[in-house]
Amino acid sequence: MGRHYTQLNIEDRCELARLHAQGRSLRQIATALDRAPSTIARELKRNTSRQQGYRPRYAQEQARARRWRGSRLDRDAARRARVRARLKPGWSPEQVAGRFRLQAGQTVIAHETIYRFISAQTTRSRTGAAWRHYLPRAKWKRGWRGRRGGSPASFIHRRCPLEERPAAASDRQTPGHWEADLRLCRTYGQAVLTVHERHSRLLLAGRPPGKAAAPIAQALARLLGPLPASWRQTVTFDNGTECARHHERHALGIETFFCDTHAPWQKGGVENAIGRLRRGLPRKTDLTTVSAQRFTELVQLYNNTPRKCLGFRTPAEIFWQEVLHFKCDSTLRLAPQ
Repeated sequence: MGRHYTQLNIEDRCELARLHAQGRSLRQIATALDRAPSTIARELKRNTSRQQGYRPRYAQEQARARRWRGSRLDRDAARRARVRARLKPGWSPEQVAGRFRLQAGQTVIAHETIYRFISAQTTRSRTGAAWRHYLPRAKWKRGWRGRRGGSPASFIHRRCPLEERPAAASDRQTPGHWEADLRLCRTYGQAVLTVHERHSRLLLAGRPPGKAAAPIAQALARLLGPLPASWRQTVTFDNGTECARHHERHALGIETFFCDTHAPWQKGGVENAIGRLRRGLPRKTDLTTVSAQRFTELVQLYNNTPRKCLGFRTPAEIFWQEVLHFKCDSTLRLAPQ
């Protein structure tokens, strides 16, 4: 028998079951496994099924279940309530954990702990499955779906490729470089124009009257026009025909650039922002039922959500630190939370 005690593993339990089925005594089994006889006796007493006798897999599951005491969120109701309160507005587990760490000056809880707790709740019961809807995507399966089709890039007049965009726009250290995209809804003609600033991750959004090139150009001018000149230097689009009148923004001193065909990930900031905005505005939403106040609140919610890439500060905090005098409907009342 060894000097250091270790838990029985599945191999030990398989050998124990074989020897026990052969009618070996407790001491003979203990000698074969290099264990104390009391260990064998305790194992058989605690992990034997009344119907099927001693089964290695059943014994392993019983032993594991007996040692598990629940996660930190299972044991701490107050902390669980704090996490739930942050998840409800749409924060991801990583944002919740990062914000707690920023406020407390030390790690309070790991985002992996939150993910595992939600996964366990979903597995245990139907009522616990409600926690899954607090996750950013609330999806059972994750993965990318391939797309087929051509690109309308050849129809865009005066199109400038992304490779000609200034280097200052790529490192995200200089404000004023934006990404724009149109988020379509299920109802024909309804869309949301979103523009995302690469430095502060600030989001501005509007509801143009249509998805044609002219109203999109006008809506873009309304969003970026009030900004200081240093905060409207470039805009990056994809290759949709709704961006065909992009050159009209040159009058505002804004240079326009386009992603490579079939490469929307090159403006990943606005793509991510659209995904987050869909939590409050799913694709099936009828925009005519969404009030202007509610629409503004959703944009404010995004701008007040901490981001890992900003050291878990919010886009609103970064923006107000650098442009204190600017006021815009999409960023009013953005006091840090």
